[in-house]
Amino acid sequence: MNDNDAVTLASQLCSRLCHDLLSPVGALSNGLELLAEEEDPEMRQRCLELLEASARTSANKLKFFRLAFGAAGGFGDRVGVDEPKAVIDALAQDAKRVEVNWALAVDALPKPAVKVMLNFAQMGLDALVRGGTLDIGAERRDGASEIVVRATGAKVAFDDSIGRALEGSLPEDGLSGRTAAAHMLALIAEQSGGNLQYQKSEDALVLGAMLPEG
Repeated sequence: MNDNDAVTLASQLCSRLCHDLLSPVGALSNGLELLAEEEDPEMRQRCLELLEASARTSANKLKFFRLAFGAAGGFGDRVGVDEPKAVIDALAQDAKRVEVNWALAVDALPKPAVKVMLNFAQMGLDALVRGGTLDIGAERRDGASEIVVRATGAKVAFDDSIGRALEGSLPEDGLSGRTAAAHMLALIAEQSGGNLQYQKSEDALVLGAMLPEG
């Protein structure tokens, strides 16, 4: 990746962050305005509940971005799986109507594998527009981290451009806030000598990664 590509990717990831935070932060602002004007005790309580929900959603999204795109996780090379698991569970709770099942055969993962798992999980949540089940697995085999995420539900939605980004076949003008995360994962897989795979049907999306360690 040259300097121009790196700047473009960073810009699109920032655009993605701003897009995802705009709704809950906007709801916070609107809620504060309503609270300042409202005098009915019952309505004020309702405003406070909405403010609490918006603040929680904003915090959960920031925690996700910190791990999924940033340099979080401490100074070591590995991150305990409890941290990304808590983030994904919180996002699924915010999404509602999504049940998350875990099959983790490791206590910690390399930071690149954590980024892959988090972004795969977010793609799965985005695909479950009508709710469903999100199954997430991780294990270490033959010196490599293997990540699998399966989203199952009615009318699974997955943009083909995201799939092309995961495959590394995205056109030069195809990088956007929608595809930036998938493009980043493709770079992570390339740098580690690993690979990414995906399969989509009407009611399921399966995302897989094999990332050699070391």
